[in-house]
Amino acid sequence: MTTATAAAPARSRFLRYLIWSRYKVRQSLQPQSAMAAAAEVGGDKYRSFIHGESERDTVWRYGAPPNYDVVNKLFEAERTQVWPEGSLEEKVQRLLKTWEMELVHKVRPEDQKTVNSAKYTASTNGMKALSRAEVMAIGGYNNFLRTKLPPEHRIFDPDQETLESSMATFLTAFPRGFAIEVLDVYSGPPKIAFKFRHWGYMEGPFKGHPPHGQRVEFVGVCIFHVDEEMKVEKSEYFYERGNFLASFLSPPDAASGSGSGCPVMQGN
Repeated sequence: MTTATAAAPARSRFLRYLIWSRYKVRQSLQPQSAMAAAAEVGGDKYRSFIHGESERDTVWRYGAPPNYDVVNKLFEAERTQVWPEGSLEEKVQRLLKTWEMELVHKVRPEDQKTVNSAKYTASTNGMKALSRAEVMAIGGYNNFLRTKLPPEHRIFDPDQETLESSMATFLTAFPRGFAIEVLDVYSGPPKIAFKFRHWGYMEGPFKGHPPHGQRVEFVGVCIFHVDEEMKVEKSEYFYERGNFLASFLSPPDAASGSGSGCPVMQGN
Protein backbone atom coordinates (compact mmCIF):
# COMPACT_ATOMS: atom_id res chain seq x y z
CA MET A 1 0.00 0.00 0.00
CA THR A 2 1.40 3.39 -0.97
CA THR A 3 1.68 6.29 1.45
CA ALA A 4 -0.96 8.23 -0.51
CA THR A 5 -3.36 5.26 -0.39
CA ALA A 6 -2.82 4.80 3.34
CA ALA A 7 -3.37 8.49 4.00
CA ALA A 8 -6.69 8.62 2.14
CA PRO A 9 -8.81 6.92 4.85
CA ALA A 10 -7.23 9.15 7.49
CA ARG A 11 -8.09 12.28 5.50
CA SER A 12 -11.62 11.01 4.99
CA ARG A 13 -12.09 10.39 8.72
CA PHE A 14 -10.68 13.83 9.49
CA LEU A 15 -13.06 15.54 7.04
CA ARG A 16 -16.03 13.64 8.46
CA TYR A 17 -14.97 14.73 11.94
CA LEU A 18 -14.76 18.38 10.85
CA ILE A 19 -18.21 18.23 9.27
CA TRP A 20 -19.67 16.53 12.35
CA SER A 21 -18.02 19.05 14.69
CA ARG A 22 -19.32 21.99 12.66
CA TYR A 23 -22.82 20.51 12.72
CA LYS A 24 -22.73 20.00 16.49
CA VAL A 25 -21.52 23.56 17.05
CA ARG A 26 -24.33 24.95 14.91
CA GLN A 27 -26.89 22.80 16.73
CA SER A 28 -25.66 23.89 20.15
CA LEU A 29 -25.92 27.52 19.09
CA GLN A 30 -29.49 27.04 17.87
CA PRO A 31 -31.00 28.84 20.92
CA GLN A 32 -29.44 32.00 19.51
CA SER A 33 -32.27 32.06 16.96
CA ALA A 34 -34.38 33.44 19.79
CA MET A 35 -31.93 36.32 20.02
CA ALA A 36 -32.25 37.00 16.31
CA ALA A 37 -36.02 36.97 16.67
CA ALA A 38 -35.68 39.55 19.42
CA ALA A 39 -34.19 41.97 16.88
CA GLU A 40 -37.71 42.99 15.95
CA VAL A 41 -38.73 45.27 13.11
CA GLY A 42 -37.45 48.74 13.86
CA GLY A 43 -34.83 47.40 16.26
CA ASP A 44 -31.08 46.97 15.93
CA LYS A 45 -29.94 44.68 13.09
CA TYR A 46 -26.97 43.27 15.00
CA ARG A 47 -28.09 43.24 18.64
CA SER A 48 -31.00 41.63 20.42
CA PHE A 49 -32.97 42.50 23.54
CA ILE A 50 -33.08 46.27 23.02
CA HIS A 51 -36.71 46.77 22.01
CA GLY A 52 -39.92 44.81 22.20
CA GLU A 53 -42.22 43.38 24.83
CA SER A 54 -39.41 41.58 26.66
CA GLU A 55 -37.75 44.93 27.39
CA ARG A 56 -40.85 46.77 28.59
CA ASP A 57 -39.66 46.83 32.23
CA THR A 58 -35.92 47.02 31.57
CA VAL A 59 -34.05 49.64 33.59
CA TRP A 60 -31.66 51.46 31.26
CA ARG A 61 -28.55 53.16 32.63
CA TYR A 62 -29.25 56.36 30.70
CA GLY A 63 -33.03 56.23 30.91
CA ALA A 64 -33.75 54.81 27.45
CA PRO A 65 -32.54 52.08 25.07
CA PRO A 66 -29.27 52.87 23.27
CA ASN A 67 -29.17 53.77 19.59
CA TYR A 68 -26.39 52.16 17.55
CA ASP A 69 -27.22 53.67 14.15
CA VAL A 70 -23.97 55.66 13.86
CA VAL A 71 -21.59 52.85 14.82
CA ASN A 72 -23.61 50.37 12.73
CA LYS A 73 -22.96 52.59 9.71
CA LEU A 74 -19.21 52.47 10.41
CA PHE A 75 -19.42 48.71 10.95
CA GLU A 76 -21.20 48.12 7.65
CA ALA A 77 -18.83 50.37 5.71
CA GLU A 78 -15.58 48.86 6.97
CA ARG A 79 -16.19 45.32 8.22
CA THR A 80 -14.00 42.73 6.55
CA GLN A 81 -16.51 39.88 6.86
CA VAL A 82 -20.21 39.71 6.00
CA TRP A 83 -21.48 36.59 7.72
CA PRO A 84 -24.65 34.95 6.36
CA GLU A 85 -27.61 35.26 8.70
CA GLY A 86 -27.91 32.15 10.83
CA SER A 87 -24.29 31.10 10.33
CA LEU A 88 -22.14 30.16 13.30
CA GLU A 89 -20.08 33.33 12.91
CA GLU A 90 -23.13 35.59 12.69
CA LYS A 91 -24.62 34.05 15.82
CA VAL A 92 -21.40 34.52 17.79
CA GLN A 93 -21.11 38.11 16.53
CA ARG A 94 -24.70 38.82 17.61
CA LEU A 95 -24.01 37.30 21.02
CA LEU A 96 -20.86 39.44 21.37
CA LYS A 97 -22.61 42.69 20.45
CA THR A 98 -25.68 41.96 22.57
CA TRP A 99 -23.60 40.92 25.59
CA GLU A 100 -21.57 44.14 25.37
CA MET A 101 -24.72 46.24 25.03
CA GLU A 102 -26.37 44.63 28.05
CA LEU A 103 -23.37 45.02 30.35
CA VAL A 104 -23.00 48.68 29.41
CA HIS A 105 -26.63 49.79 29.28
CA LYS A 106 -28.72 47.49 31.49
CA VAL A 107 -28.41 48.16 35.20
CA ARG A 108 -30.22 45.20 36.75
CA PRO A 109 -28.93 41.63 36.46
CA GLU A 110 -32.40 40.29 35.73
CA ASP A 111 -32.55 42.44 32.59
CA GLN A 112 -29.31 41.05 31.14
CA LYS A 113 -30.43 38.09 29.06
CA THR A 114 -27.01 37.09 27.70
CA VAL A 115 -25.25 37.09 31.08
CA ASN A 116 -25.36 34.44 33.80
CA SER A 117 -25.30 37.05 36.53
CA ALA A 118 -24.78 34.62 39.40
CA LYS A 119 -21.63 33.10 37.89
CA TYR A 120 -20.28 35.78 35.57
CA THR A 121 -16.60 36.75 35.72
CA ALA A 122 -14.42 38.71 33.29
CA SER A 123 -10.67 38.82 32.77
CA THR A 124 -8.32 40.61 30.39
CA ASN A 125 -4.88 39.39 29.34
CA GLY A 126 -4.75 36.84 32.13
CA MET A 127 -5.28 39.32 34.96
CA LYS A 128 -7.44 38.56 37.99
CA ALA A 129 -11.04 37.82 37.05
CA LEU A 130 -13.69 40.26 38.25
CA SER A 131 -17.28 39.47 39.18
CA ARG A 132 -20.26 40.93 37.38
CA ALA A 133 -20.80 43.41 40.24
CA GLU A 134 -17.17 44.55 40.03
CA VAL A 135 -17.32 45.01 36.26
CA MET A 136 -20.59 46.93 36.50
CA ALA A 137 -19.09 49.20 39.16
CA ILE A 138 -15.98 50.23 37.21
CA GLY A 139 -17.34 49.97 33.66
CA GLY A 140 -16.31 48.00 30.61
CA TYR A 141 -13.48 50.27 29.46
CA ASN A 142 -11.79 50.27 32.86
CA ASN A 143 -12.05 46.51 33.05
CA PHE A 144 -10.80 46.08 29.49
CA LEU A 145 -7.81 48.40 30.04
CA ARG A 146 -6.59 47.14 33.41
CA THR A 147 -2.81 47.00 33.70
CA LYS A 148 0.02 46.15 36.07
CA LEU A 149 2.21 49.01 34.85
CA PRO A 150 3.33 51.64 37.38
CA PRO A 151 0.96 54.64 37.32
CA GLU A 152 3.61 56.99 35.91
CA HIS A 153 3.84 54.88 32.74
CA ARG A 154 0.13 54.65 32.02
CA ILE A 155 -1.35 56.42 29.00
CA PHE A 156 -4.79 55.63 30.38
CA ASP A 157 -5.05 54.80 34.07
CA PRO A 158 -8.22 52.82 34.84
CA ASP A 159 -7.52 53.12 38.57
CA GLN A 160 -8.07 56.87 38.31
CA GLU A 161 -11.20 56.67 36.16
CA THR A 162 -14.85 56.16 37.00
CA LEU A 163 -17.40 54.37 34.85
CA GLU A 164 -18.70 57.74 33.65
CA SER A 165 -15.30 59.34 33.00
CA SER A 166 -14.00 56.37 31.02
CA MET A 167 -17.14 56.28 28.89
CA ALA A 168 -16.83 60.02 28.24
CA THR A 169 -13.16 59.65 27.27
CA PHE A 170 -13.82 57.11 24.52
CA LEU A 171 -17.11 58.60 23.34
CA THR A 172 -15.23 61.87 22.85
CA ALA A 173 -12.30 60.24 21.05
CA PHE A 174 -14.58 58.06 18.88
CA PRO A 175 -17.61 60.22 17.96
CA ARG A 176 -18.65 57.62 15.35
CA GLY A 177 -18.35 54.82 17.88
CA PHE A 178 -16.06 51.85 18.41
CA ALA A 179 -17.09 49.14 15.96
CA ILE A 180 -16.45 45.44 16.51
CA GLU A 181 -16.64 42.40 14.24
CA VAL A 182 -15.98 38.69 14.56
CA LEU A 183 -13.22 37.56 12.19
CA ASP A 184 -13.26 33.83 12.90
CA VAL A 185 -14.77 31.29 15.29
CA TYR A 186 -12.46 28.54 16.49
CA SER A 187 -14.75 26.49 18.73
CA GLY A 188 -18.34 26.29 19.84
CA PRO A 189 -20.19 25.95 23.15
CA PRO A 190 -19.65 25.57 25.97
CA LYS A 191 -16.33 27.35 25.33
CA ILE A 192 -16.68 29.68 22.34
CA ALA A 193 -13.28 30.91 21.17
CA PHE A 194 -13.21 33.58 18.48
CA LYS A 195 -11.03 36.25 16.89
CA PHE A 196 -12.33 39.81 16.77
CA ARG A 197 -11.44 43.23 15.40
CA HIS A 198 -12.23 46.52 17.21
CA TRP A 199 -11.85 49.89 15.47
CA GLY A 200 -12.83 53.54 15.44
CA TYR A 201 -11.61 56.93 14.18
CA MET A 202 -9.89 59.31 16.57
CA GLU A 203 -11.87 62.39 15.56
CA GLY A 204 -11.93 63.83 19.07
CA PRO A 205 -9.27 64.46 21.75
CA PHE A 206 -8.02 61.70 24.05
CA LYS A 207 -6.68 62.60 27.51
CA GLY A 208 -5.30 65.92 26.28
CA HIS A 209 -3.98 64.57 22.98
CA PRO A 210 -5.46 66.24 19.88
CA PRO A 211 -7.35 64.14 17.34
CA HIS A 212 -5.36 62.86 14.36
CA GLY A 213 -8.42 61.62 12.46
CA GLN A 214 -6.93 58.22 11.68
CA ARG A 215 -8.32 54.78 12.33
CA VAL A 216 -7.36 53.20 15.64
CA GLU A 217 -7.83 49.45 15.75
CA PHE A 218 -6.65 46.19 17.22
CA VAL A 219 -7.28 42.47 16.80
CA GLY A 220 -7.68 40.09 19.70
CA VAL A 221 -9.02 36.75 20.84
CA CYS A 222 -11.90 36.16 23.22
CA ILE A 223 -13.28 33.08 24.96
CA PHE A 224 -16.90 32.99 26.09
CA HIS A 225 -17.79 30.23 28.54
CA VAL A 226 -21.55 29.77 28.20
CA ASP A 227 -24.22 27.74 29.97
CA GLU A 228 -26.94 25.60 28.39
CA GLU A 229 -29.05 28.73 27.80
CA MET A 230 -26.18 30.41 25.94
CA LYS A 231 -25.66 32.93 28.75
CA VAL A 232 -22.07 34.01 29.25
CA GLU A 233 -20.63 32.74 32.54
CA LYS A 234 -17.06 33.85 31.92
CA SER A 235 -15.33 36.08 29.38
CA GLU A 236 -11.60 36.08 28.70
CA TYR A 237 -10.04 38.73 26.45
CA PHE A 238 -6.51 38.69 25.05
CA TYR A 239 -5.08 41.56 23.00
CA GLU A 240 -2.13 43.99 22.74
CA ARG A 241 -3.12 46.84 25.03
CA GLY A 242 0.00 48.97 24.61
CA ASN A 243 -0.09 49.39 20.84
CA PHE A 244 -3.79 50.20 20.99
CA LEU A 245 -3.29 53.07 23.45
CA ALA A 246 -0.13 54.27 21.71
CA SER A 247 -2.24 54.82 18.59
CA PHE A 248 -3.95 57.73 20.35
CA LEU A 249 -0.66 59.58 20.77
CA SER A 250 0.23 59.64 17.07
CA PRO A 251 -1.21 58.23 13.84
CA PRO A 252 -1.28 54.41 13.94
CA ASP A 253 1.58 53.83 11.46
CA ALA A 254 3.97 55.91 13.53
CA ALA A 255 2.62 54.53 16.79
CA SER A 256 3.05 50.92 15.75
CA GLY A 257 6.57 51.61 14.59
CA SER A 258 7.68 53.23 17.83
CA GLY A 259 5.62 50.99 20.08
CA SER A 260 6.93 47.69 18.78
CA GLY A 261 10.36 48.20 20.33
CA CYS A 262 9.30 49.92 23.52
CA PRO A 263 8.51 47.70 26.50
CA VAL A 264 6.60 50.50 28.20
CA MET A 265 4.35 51.01 25.17
CA GLN A 266 3.88 47.28 24.73
CA GLY A 267 2.66 46.84 28.28
CA ASN A 268 0.97 50.21 28.67
